[in-house]
Amino acid sequence: MKELSVNHLLGIKYINENDINLIFETADHFKEVINRPIKKVPSLRDITIANIFFENSTRTKLSFELAQKRLSADVISFSAAQSSVKKGETLIDTVNNILSMKVDMVVMRHSNPGAAYFLSKNVKASIVNAGDGAHEHPTQALLDSYSIREKLGDVAGKKVVIVGDVLHSRVALSNIYALQMQGAEVKVCGPKTLIPRYIESLGVTVEPNLRKALEWCDVANMLRVQNERMDVNFFPSTREYAQQYGVDKPLLDSLGKEIIIMHPGPINRGVEITSEVADSNQSVILNQVENGVAIRMAVIYLLASKIQ
Repeated sequence: MKELSVNHLLGIKYINENDINLIFETADHFKEVINRPIKKVPSLRDITIANIFFENSTRTKLSFELAQKRLSADVISFSAAQSSVKKGETLIDTVNNILSMKVDMVVMRHSNPGAAYFLSKNVKASIVNAGDGAHEHPTQALLDSYSIREKLGDVAGKKVVIVGDVLHSRVALSNIYALQMQGAEVKVCGPKTLIPRYIESLGVTVEPNLRKALEWCDVANMLRVQNERMDVNFFPSTREYAQQYGVDKPLLDSLGKEIIIMHPGPINRGVEITSEVADSNQSVILNQVENGVAIRMAVIYLLASKIQ
């Protein structure tokens, strides 16, 4: 049996193209499973997984929990807002207390970049990074690439533009790594204040003009403006942002070709895309959510198979 080259999923930059292909092949199998009348397989009956979320989450948390339950794992979920972290407990103590209850795997979201990496070096469990600050969100990048592959047949040679708040986005960084690893071309587009200063060192080009970016690309991944990570104003107003970097139906229709619209969610309708675009047949946003469950099942299954 083929296996992953890593014991944790901490970020796309720690895995290779063979790992991505293996995750996709496994997800193909699980996607077929979750579309059956009986959506459960007994693969992880003896595995216990803890979901530890130190930041708010709807889609990612539900998606991971559902993936775990579809694999018949035992699941415990933990939200930091109601926990002893509020009483001053350290991250390692919190996790070690959970592990002493014989937990095999930890899925963690944390506001500090590198938190999952730090944990993997300090505790004895398999760690899945469900987002660490503005650093990485590997399962989101995997499900995005998987959705492109499903729609266009292959990721290699495709042109993908990532539009919006690249500066605060963990989805952007993971996507850049994943897409380039699979041979796609990547551009970023957004207000200058929301594009990281040295982003070209990652091998991506910056296109300040949205229309030019959309004319160039096959896929546009529209990022949400992350107001919760902003301590100063990065652009004058939401209305002005929407006028310059929001995609509406007339703009899409005027391109003279069909492009795919993606969004990691949650969508601010009327800001980065209008409702018409979000609900159009060019949008694969709900496919991404469905694929998220299959991808997370694949990741958890493959990591669990490496637990001794």
